[in-house]
Amino acid sequence: MSRNFNYKKKELDPSQYIFGVRSVIEAIRADRVLNKIMIQKGMNKELFTELKEELKGKDFQLQFVPSEKLDSMCDQNHQGVIAFVSPVSYHKIEDVVEELIAQDRKPFILVLDRVTDVRNFGGIARSAECMGVDAILIPSKGSAQVTSDAIKTSAGALNRIRVCKTDQLKDSIFYIQQCGLRLISCTEKGSVPLYETNLRGSVAVIMGSEKDGVTQDLINMSDISCRIPMKGEIASLNVGVATGMILYEKVRQELH
Repeated sequence: MSRNFNYKKKELDPSQYIFGVRSVIEAIRADRVLNKIMIQKGMNKELFTELKEELKGKDFQLQFVPSEKLDSMCDQNHQGVIAFVSPVSYHKIEDVVEELIAQDRKPFILVLDRVTDVRNFGGIARSAECMGVDAILIPSKGSAQVTSDAIKTSAGALNRIRVCKTDQLKDSIFYIQQCGLRLISCTEKGSVPLYETNLRGSVAVIMGSEKDGVTQDLINMSDISCRIPMKGEIASLNVGVATGMILYEKVRQELH
């Protein structure tokens, strides 16, 4: 049975994406920073084979979609592939932490565990820059990436704060911990109220996804699991609001 796909036409800034198999292959070879590659389901096998060879050994975020989805984004001959270009360069968390320690600074890292809403991400980045966060760490997959919408929502903060991307979030967090940073996860499951949590010094604050918060594995790794006390009946806060509260508490403690 055939299905009809009605995708709304989405106007993209030409600087945000690359289309066509050859263009995408050349972008990969040139080490362009790509947030995501959309590939048409059932695309020409010969073209896909060439692209697949180029992707071998690389960990790009891939999404397989109907041709109608690609047509709604690009009215030119996309050949079944569109790659979205990151407007910023990502950093390695290891390099950032080592640099901060070498400068005799106390690293302040914000870890976002699967925050997927681009506007939440942008708003969090804005708060993070205002509150003196040194870097934001995100997973390569299952997370909002730095896009033009995220930069706009962040009021340009994503051009000023370093964003680090990792293929293995648990390994990167373990590395941070081994460098002497205390891991503090903020979750409604936390045992310590925020106002009793020591946020001074070198810390990495972990905030969880909009859907289910911080994963249990990361809570288990944390040195402290804190919660924001609430009086209302709604069980949880928006992750952007909660992040702003804990970042402010860190600054408040440092100033007193």
